[in-house]
Amino acid sequence: MIDLYTAATPNGFKISIMLEELGLEYKVHAIDLSSNWQKSPDFTKINPNGRIPAIVDRGADDLTIFESGAIMIYLAEKTGKLMPQDIRGRMDVLQWVMFQMGGVGPMQGQAHVFYRYFPEKIQPAIDRYQKETKRLYTVLDTQLKGRDYLAGGESGVYSIADIANWTWVRSHDWAGVEIDDLPDLSAWVARIAERPAAQKGIQIPPPLDGGKTAEAGRKMIVT
Repeated sequence: MIDLYTAATPNGFKISIMLEELGLEYKVHAIDLSSNWQKSPDFTKINPNGRIPAIVDRGADDLTIFESGAIMIYLAEKTGKLMPQDIRGRMDVLQWVMFQMGGVGPMQGQAHVFYRYFPEKIQPAIDRYQKETKRLYTVLDTQLKGRDYLAGGESGVYSIADIANWTWVRSHDWAGVEIDDLPDLSAWVARIAERPAAQKGIQIPPPLDGGKTAEAGRKMIVT
């Protein structure tokens, strides 16, 4: 059994989607981010950084893991799924996971903040983060040309690289960034959206308090 500490955010959805894809048994601990419980001593024992998601693998001597990318790698290695076993394939997948962790997530997260929530409109900041998010999207679009998925072989194989990037790109409109002019990226977003595990994973956890948790999650840059 895996305990999943999460909220309705892109990074949280990475893990719920992956757990659904893998068919692993897990228990959801939905965190109301607006309550700041993620900063409490009870939670920082699991994640010292006070962010979601985090897991505790009860079947592996209560192993705790935080940071969404690390969790995804662990689950892929635990099951032997969603990541190639050969070194070339593995590195191909991991570089696109890191691309999301170091690029898409931080840049789009800032675009969310300045475009949607900052108390004053600072147009240079909005322009900066939207432009960089679009640039990163263009890199993904180029990679997806003639491919179904980001990594693994000539046409690509669905992997944690796709899950990591998709959970962010699917909310492109929240950052005020359009993808209509990126046909391969748009097709990829739609392709993954058809997967039952993706459809279920983005509903886990359901928003608490009439959507307050989801709203708080959008306002916060979480890892």
